[in-house]
Amino acid sequence: MLEINALENTKTDKQTNKPKAIFLMGPTASGKTDLACTLVEKLNCEIISVDSALVYKDMDIGTAKPDAKMLKKAPHHLINLIDPTEQYSAADFAEQALVLMADITARGKTPLLVGGTMLYYRVLLMPLDDMPLSDQGLRAKLNQQWEDLGAQVMHQKLEDIDAVSAQKIHPNHKQRLLRALEVFELTGEKLSDMQKQSKDFDEKVIQNFAYDVTQIVVNPEPRKKLHERIAKRYEIMIEQGFEQEVRALYERGDLTAEHNAIRCVGYRQMWSYLEGEIPLKEMIERGIIATRQLAKRQLTWLRGWPCLTWFDSMQPDMIDQVFKFLKGKGY
Repeated sequence: MLEINALENTKTDKQTNKPKAIFLMGPTASGKTDLACTLVEKLNCEIISVDSALVYKDMDIGTAKPDAKMLKKAPHHLINLIDPTEQYSAADFAEQALVLMADITARGKTPLLVGGTMLYYRVLLMPLDDMPLSDQGLRAKLNQQWEDLGAQVMHQKLEDIDAVSAQKIHPNHKQRLLRALEVFELTGEKLSDMQKQSKDFDEKVIQNFAYDVTQIVVNPEPRKKLHERIAKRYEIMIEQGFEQEVRALYERGDLTAEHNAIRCVGYRQMWSYLEGEIPLKEMIERGIIATRQLAKRQLTWLRGWPCLTWFDSMQPDMIDQVFKFLKGKGY
């Protein structure tokens, strides 16, 4: 087992009137889904997906979506919700997840939230007040400016209006950069100022949540093991027909590389290959690298996250360790 957060290790389980919930987190390819399905069998749980890619229909292989057999054994809420042309936000997730958690609890079960989209967990636990919704017309205009002017010019625009955000956002991180510009145009306020107004995200936020949450992280150690799992999973995706899946989306004619769905890791690299921009070998290399970068970002979130208990998913008895831990917490 990896280190256990000091707060979690010393805190005694207090009897509260709040219903229980489990958050099962971890980087991509760490083994969350398999563990979650086992916990459904062992404990009285029901799964809510916390994954921004699994919400899309017709995107199964590249998102490592649970197959029909697994879903029959352990149904997942909040997957296959929308068409790839549609948008889905962290606020949408939080609203729907709270309704589902209440329903699951009312039926005498425990909500088991599983996934690696850390922003979804963050907004569920502590909503970002007064953050404006995305405006499709404005976003289309900013996208066009990006194409016409380039990343460096757009980054300078942000530097001129919000130097703090510009320092945090790399010029090539298009989505975050355009969002910061969009927020300023919609509200006249800097994104950094709006984020600064948000209260600190610490253990008090976890304790004040409507549910008595136990937060678990599974992560292969050492890091090279995670990289090996990512490469292997990408190889399996290709064998399973990932190219054919993305080609079907490409040939629809109503999707572009600018849609959020196609910007998902793996899909944007395959899209570039189908556009003839890169050869197959380079596509695979870029896809694996992008997945590693995603895992690194997820781990960065988790390293600063309060009240976590970590488990090494490379340990042969990891599932037994998690089960024993949760039983000790009263699940």
